[in-house]
Amino acid sequence: MSDISHRPQVPGKALLYRMVMPHHICPYGLKAKDLLKRSGYQVEDHHLATREETDAFKAKHDVATTPQIFIAKERIGGYDDLRRFLGKRVADPKATSYRPVIALFAMTALLALAASYAVSGDALTVRAAEWFISFSMVVLALLKLQNVETFATMFLNYDLLARRWVPYGYVYPFAEGLAGVLMTAGVLTWLSVPIALVIGTIGAVSVFKAVYLDKRELKCACVGGSSNVPLGFVSLTENLMMIAMAVWMALGPVGAGHAL
Repeated sequence: MSDISHRPQVPGKALLYRMVMPHHICPYGLKAKDLLKRSGYQVEDHHLATREETDAFKAKHDVATTPQIFIAKERIGGYDDLRRFLGKRVADPKATSYRPVIALFAMTALLALAASYAVSGDALTVRAAEWFISFSMVVLALLKLQNVETFATMFLNYDLLARRWVPYGYVYPFAEGLAGVLMTAGVLTWLSVPIALVIGTIGAVSVFKAVYLDKRELKCACVGGSSNVPLGFVSLTENLMMIAMAVWMALGPVGAGHAL
């Protein structure tokens, strides 16, 4: 690829070569076209309409992927290369990110407030706080259940019970989800409380040992097996929330609905 260390002062024409086939339109080609237009470039859009045409283009320009962008007779590269050329951030898929966790807890908090308001006309209630935890448990379980095999494999890296009894890694997300649903409804506390207390306590001890005692750097399986969230505060918080909810429900009636 040519040197692209500087951007032209005045946007001109850009040549874009992208796959546009009857059964496949390259999404990165569409994103590149949109980004070029928003950056002020006139886009000369060339469609690669067949696999043979695409392969021939790759061979001619000695590239492995499409789309490919050319500006001022320089090959810029693909979509990520275009973003770099325009001085925009390119996300690292392997980088640590707390965004999934922040999004999850933000949405469950808003959902809890909305549900409380719909039921009582007041968003800031004890029930809203309870629902925030139970909704979070359900969504966290859902993320794990998207790929139980991957979750269970990651879970074995640090969970003390799963290391002794491997099937526990497969049981855990179902147990967490069940406890969350029952706690949301405020029913069968004789079942939901022990489940949350047991899995929350084992999880908290396991995370504390792995991170704070053994000083291990691991990925957290708390939001599913494909995340890049580091094991530590987030997973510990998840488990402590389950413990707190279990203790709260064991000590008295749920869903009082009083304002905080």
